[in-house]
Amino acid sequence: MLIRRPPDISPSEITPRSVYVRRREFLSGAVGAGLATALGARIEAAPLQSARSTLSTDETPTSFKDATSYNNFYEFGPSKSDPATYAHSLTTTPWTVAIDGLVAKPANYRLEDLMRPFALEERMYRMRCVEGWSMVIPWVGFPLSDVLKRAEPLGGAKYVAFESLVRPEEMPGQRGLFQLLDWPYVEGLRLDEAMHPLTILAVGFYGETLPDQNGAPLRLVVPWKYGFKGIKSIVRISLVEKQPATSWNRQSPREYGFYSNVNPTVDHPRWSQATERRIGEGGLFAKRRATLMFNGYAEEVAGLYSAMNLRKFF
Repeated sequence: MLIRRPPDISPSEITPRSVYVRRREFLSGAVGAGLATALGARIEAAPLQSARSTLSTDETPTSFKDATSYNNFYEFGPSKSDPATYAHSLTTTPWTVAIDGLVAKPANYRLEDLMRPFALEERMYRMRCVEGWSMVIPWVGFPLSDVLKRAEPLGGAKYVAFESLVRPEEMPGQRGLFQLLDWPYVEGLRLDEAMHPLTILAVGFYGETLPDQNGAPLRLVVPWKYGFKGIKSIVRISLVEKQPATSWNRQSPREYGFYSNVNPTVDHPRWSQATERRIGEGGLFAKRRATLMFNGYAEEVAGLYSAMNLRKFF
């Protein structure tokens, strides 16, 4: 499958909404088989579920052009346009993911082997960035819980730590004098958060393999948390006993907590989180919408935090 990047795509080539929503044939063919082929997987890939996942939102998806040209991936630079500009340098084949730590079955997997037992499906999720903008993205992936169960967590495992790729020769944001973060980028979840059905590992979106600038070839998606929790280009997943360090919490703990749940009542020190701007709805002067608690997923996840002070554990 040829994945062309935003500079090569004219507006006339963006899949129209009227075509996109007729996904039954499109997903079964293009994603079920095409993703496996594009990833070099020697597997009999089951087709995606033809119906949208029951965990999906019915909101209109953000355009492919916006989703691939306005995002954060600091390994390629600090500007929202830097990932689309520079990520073409990223080599994603072959790709290996280590599963280790407090597990009975640690292993180093080629990506195609990591995916092999799992059926891909589409999840249309709201995504909210801490800077105040949001999107609706049709991700393609599989539950993180499936990977963790396969590794067989041991009794002492309480958290899941994630580590991203370090490859400064391909990632300009990892070299030079003005690096924003210490590398590798690291993130973490509590084990029950990682096992939640909403938490997925994504390998694609919009029926295509995941573009380089969006975290290829494997990224975390946790839709009730701010977007920076969605670590990209994952190379290691570790089960650990103690709360792991996370990149933005380490950089500025006053501004970025470990949990980072979308919460309109807890402001970022430099701006309000009460409203958001949906990308594609009129630019900077678009009417802002109210931010939903847990990004609209309160019914599914609020129980995970019922005994916690969410202002303290932000």
